[in-house]
Amino acid sequence: MLLSIIVPVFNEETSVVEVVDRLLNLPLPEGMTTEIIVVDDGSTDGTTRILQDYPNQPSLKIHYSVLNFGKGVAVRVGLRYAHGDVVAIQDADLEYDPAHLLELVKPLAEGRAEVVYGSRFLGVNQGMVVLQNLGNRILTGFTNLLYGTRLTDTYTCYKIMTRGVASQVSRVLTARGFELEAEITARLLLMGHKPLELPIKYLARSRKQGKKIRARDGFRGLWWLLRIKLFGS
Repeated sequence: MLLSIIVPVFNEETSVVEVVDRLLNLPLPEGMTTEIIVVDDGSTDGTTRILQDYPNQPSLKIHYSVLNFGKGVAVRVGLRYAHGDVVAIQDADLEYDPAHLLELVKPLAEGRAEVVYGSRFLGVNQGMVVLQNLGNRILTGFTNLLYGTRLTDTYTCYKIMTRGVASQVSRVLTARGFELEAEITARLLLMGHKPLELPIKYLARSRKQGKKIRARDGFRGLWWLLRIKLFGS
């Protein structure tokens, strides 16, 4: 089984090497291989130079954008180049530990699920400030209200799906920024794919440490959830 791991990156010079190193050294079970697709979304710090200097690896593919278009665009680029039987998304800031990926992939490899989410609220959630916690819960609650689900964490980075589902959803994605998290969930639910949630450990970082998502991104997410439910677009 080939596991494609998409890593959208923007200005993560302090963590990108460690993330890529961890992904390349995952203790893969027998019969599994990986391709790591790093999408540098127009970084303006030292990230691009660091990636260009990273040793060549057969399983590592790096795509560079001249401009910063947003996480949504970066993930969509990664989906375009992913060839795996299973597709996963990994942020480059170390808030999410890559060691969780193999546990999250397991239900898909065993045919027990087509979509798996890693839930911060079912597992260990460290360092998330009150407003971030509240914002995530509002977005998840609004999703559950609109789509009739009982999810716990719709804005998690860890959205993992089979190649068939990834191909299906990638054809309709249009979000450019962090509202992609809302769009992916809304599209999946409208298509009839209810994610299986598993617990993960999450270590939040502060704005001073480089946290990029803002309150306005949450409001955009609410609008996307409502718009897709009402109009399908």
